[in-house]
Amino acid sequence: MKKQALYTLAALLITGNALAETVQSPRIINPDTLYNPAPYGYSHIVVSGNSAFIAGQGGENKQGQLAKDFEDQVKQAYHNLSHALKALDATPNQVVKINTYVVNYDQSKLEIMSKYLNETFRGWLPAQTLIPVPRLAIDGMLFEVDATVMLNSAH
Repeated sequence: MKKQALYTLAALLITGNALAETVQSPRIINPDTLYNPAPYGYSHIVVSGNSAFIAGQGGENKQGQLAKDFEDQVKQAYHNLSHALKALDATPNQVVKINTYVVNYDQSKLEIMSKYLNETFRGWLPAQTLIPVPRLAIDGMLFEVDATVMLNSAH
C-alpha cells in the first residue's frame, strides 16, 4: 500500500509540474503603431491564455491627437482596433465581443458606426453592446470601441 501511495504522489507531482508549465501569466502588448498609453495608466492589450482584451480605442492617431468630428473618430478608432488585432496576429473574425461607447448618441450616428464596423469586420458580426454616454475620457472624445478576442493558440 505504501508503494502505491508513493506512485500516486509521484504522478500528482509530475502532473502538477506539467500543468504549472502550461499556465502562462497575463502579458501586456502596446503596439508601436498606437500611441503610448502608459502615461494614462493603462495598456492597449492584455493577453491571458487564449483570450486577448483590447482596451477602448478612440479617435486618436499615433501621436495621441484626437480627430475633430464623429465620423473621423469612428474611422480612426476602427483603424486603431485593426492595429491592435495585427499586433496579436489575429483577424477580425476572432473578435467575439465589442463594446461601443458613443457621446450624445442618436440614430443618425448608427449609419456611420455601421459603415466602419462593416469595413473592419467584412461580414463577421461579433456580439456588440452600444452604450450611450454623456462623455468619455478626454474632452472632445465622441466614440470608443473595445474588444475581446479569442486567439488560435496561447500567445
